[in-house]
Amino acid sequence: MIEFEKTYLAKSIPEGLERAKREEIIDIYIPKSKEHPVIRIRKKGNKYEITKKVPINEDRSVQKEQTIILTEEEFKEFSKLEGKVVRKIRFYYNYNGRTAEIDVFKGGLQGLILVDFEFKSEEEKKGFAMPEFCLADVTQENFVAGGMLCGKTYADIEKELSRFGYVPLEVNGV
Repeated sequence: MIEFEKTYLAKSIPEGLERAKREEIIDIYIPKSKEHPVIRIRKKGNKYEITKKVPINEDRSVQKEQTIILTEEEFKEFSKLEGKVVRKIRFYYNYNGRTAEIDVFKGGLQGLILVDFEFKSEEEKKGFAMPEFCLADVTQENFVAGGMLCGKTYADIEKELSRFGYVPLEVNGV
């Protein structure tokens, strides 16, 4: 499957986010020895999967994604592998008829909030305007890729974030 997406740094918490559907996500990227692992084992609510995502070319907004659904037992076995972990709460926020996936990072990355939009085509992606609650399009920035964020802390990426004037954000009750 080909995935078309854009990723933004959040500038503010959009109004009504606390009422949006949400779920906890635990990602384990393997192998731990790679700087940017592309294989991800994921627990998303009560669903489990293993995914490999790789850019098709230099444009990071277009990636080939292969996913296999796992049982909870399989997830538990795979999660025994040594990997880099990232935890977040994902909110599914309605923005002008589209779903914004707003990831509020936990643990060492607390303060970081990323906003993703997925598209059906390259044309749809190109025609999309950044929402007012977003600060900057960071789709092409390697440092915000899931495989690069895993195992890091906010302090590890603070210099990169400061290039965009990003300030840490919090969502009440999360």
